[in-house]
Amino acid sequence: MAQQLAATRSVAAYSGVESYARAHPGEGAAAAYLAVGHAYVLDHRYSEAADTFRRAGVSGTALDDYADYLGAQASVEAGKGADAYGMLDRFAERHPESIFKANAPVLLANAHLQQSDPQGALRVLTPLSDSPQGSHADFRYALGRAYQMSGDTTHAAAVYRSLYVSLPLSMEAAQARTQMQAMSMSFTAAERKTHADQLFNAKRYTEAGAEYHAIEKDATGLSQADHNALLIYAAACDMKMKHISRREVEKLPQTTDDSAALKMYLLAEVSRNEHDEAAHDALIAEMVERFPTSRWLEEALYSGGNMYLIKHDPKQATFHYSLLVKMFPNSTYAASAHWRAAWMNYRLGNYSEAARLMDEQIQGYPAGIEVPSALYWRGRIYEEQERNFGQAVNYYRALTVSYTNYYYALLARQRLNVLKGQTVAAIPSAVLGSVQKPVVPPLTGELPENEPHLIKARLLANAALNEYIGPEIQASPTASQWGALGQAEIYSSFGETPRALQSMKRSGISFFAIPLDQVPTVYWKLLFPQPYWSDLVANSQKNGLDPYLVASLIRQESEFNAGAISPANAWGLMQLLPSVGKSMARKEGLKGFSTNSLLNPSINLELGTKNLRLVLDRFGGQAEYALAAYNAGDVPLRAWMAAGSYRDIAEYVESIPYTETREYVQAILRNREIYRALYSTP
Repeated sequence: MAQQLAATRSVAAYSGVESYARAHPGEGAAAAYLAVGHAYVLDHRYSEAADTFRRAGVSGTALDDYADYLGAQASVEAGKGADAYGMLDRFAERHPESIFKANAPVLLANAHLQQSDPQGALRVLTPLSDSPQGSHADFRYALGRAYQMSGDTTHAAAVYRSLYVSLPLSMEAAQARTQMQAMSMSFTAAERKTHADQLFNAKRYTEAGAEYHAIEKDATGLSQADHNALLIYAAACDMKMKHISRREVEKLPQTTDDSAALKMYLLAEVSRNEHDEAAHDALIAEMVERFPTSRWLEEALYSGGNMYLIKHDPKQATFHYSLLVKMFPNSTYAASAHWRAAWMNYRLGNYSEAARLMDEQIQGYPAGIEVPSALYWRGRIYEEQERNFGQAVNYYRALTVSYTNYYYALLARQRLNVLKGQTVAAIPSAVLGSVQKPVVPPLTGELPENEPHLIKARLLANAALNEYIGPEIQASPTASQWGALGQAEIYSSFGETPRALQSMKRSGISFFAIPLDQVPTVYWKLLFPQPYWSDLVANSQKNGLDPYLVASLIRQESEFNAGAISPANAWGLMQLLPSVGKSMARKEGLKGFSTNSLLNPSINLELGTKNLRLVLDRFGGQAEYALAAYNAGDVPLRAWMAAGSYRDIAEYVESIPYTETREYVQAILRNREIYRALYSTP
């Protein structure tokens, strides 16, 4: 009932939960009143929310910190900040384990400010200014407001300046700027540039660009060098937003510092977009000569390698990737670039160089996501080029042990079956000593039923306060042992399959490196759920599809969120475009179809499985091709198929130039096997 109230907030839903509260005194009533208070907050009925939270506080004790804190929040929103004082007084002393302990002083200060009592706010905040909490953006902003309202604009401005420069990504940074304007004060151009630079580094290009362009109009105090750099960084933001031409880049100032490297990078990107490889390569060569340590050369080399990868020019791609690794061995791109150079050599038939690079990949980047690929393809070189079957077996076995549920472990087991009985044992290569062994955490399939935070999390679920379930569980000192399971089981208990799945994914547990039998089955079933299973199986069978493939595709596409609508306008479980849904509905003779029909799980499964069948048929039933087309579209797929000869389908998959599509195909095929292992009957 509480979940329905949070979703609909209808008169009937309010009445139902309030009736439940009256019929279930104690903790049940407390949870119900919290649910009603939460719904009032969502409806902006703050006075009623505050009253209802107070009723929750007197009904039970398990969630009394929530009743106090949320009640105080509602009172402040209702303009009755004085009512919050008692709820927040000695909050940490009364609720020492509460997740709100660190936030309560700020809320209390805001209650004082709401009641035009800045001195009261300062009495709360000043003693905590040097504590870890004092560095938080909401704390700093409340402190600045307290100084400002007390007439101490000097201290207020100092707090706002610090907040604006040191915490530029926070919501409070923008509020600090507004308050500075209200005091008829402004930030210096240097402070604004520092703020914009940090936005730029965080890839918030729209905001950074707006700030850079605003500074252009009043750059008082900036040196000429800083002003020129500002213009170039503003242009970089414009390029990210696709708002700049070659002519505009060429007109940017000539500089001699690292901003000159950025200008050359921008010109290289323009050349890439114009398909002018000669100009692009000449700019890269000049950057290597003039700016060999610049991060913009690093970016240009990786971008250039990717450009030539998509253009199916393996020699040029290899050149750019290899040069990046040589000049920037500690780059965040180094492992990826190194692997791509290895793979390009493999595709070119330079097997000895590919083998050297693959072994180097395993040893030099042992924690990288490319290691399973390197182990598998190095094994293939041992097997097919060097005819060293024993060493091939060693590589395949290392892969199946350390990456047991990975896509390449599946392929490695196939190769081991082929080589069974044909192999003379070989001493494992020293390279394999670098392969990291999986760490199996101490997981239990049982939850600590008497754990206070788990008890509170379940009550929060009953109250539909879903956003607090995760933080409450993670507040437990033993959460590392059971937290992921507890959170997922709570979500699963009220039908929130997507949230349960997301909880398991975000647990930090390396599930795919651990054998199925070393993790309690309950974890796997939450990670690989079966909602809508009868409809899924029926529609799969109707279209001659493997239901485990369909389940894996849905898990990848929507995480079983029937209401999912993507930024690309794909709808529902199987993420169908409205045009595809309409076409499939016509083929199926489905009357009354509209785009909203795609949010109906039964209809989405009916039309989605029909579409998947047609995609498979277009590509000869080959799942790897069909999945790549499902993700990237038919046109890119056919271009990749035509780009070269592939000895087998695995070579094709590794050669997919779009990282997202390559990982998508591999993940679905991997997950299909896990679904099959968990649920298929012998």
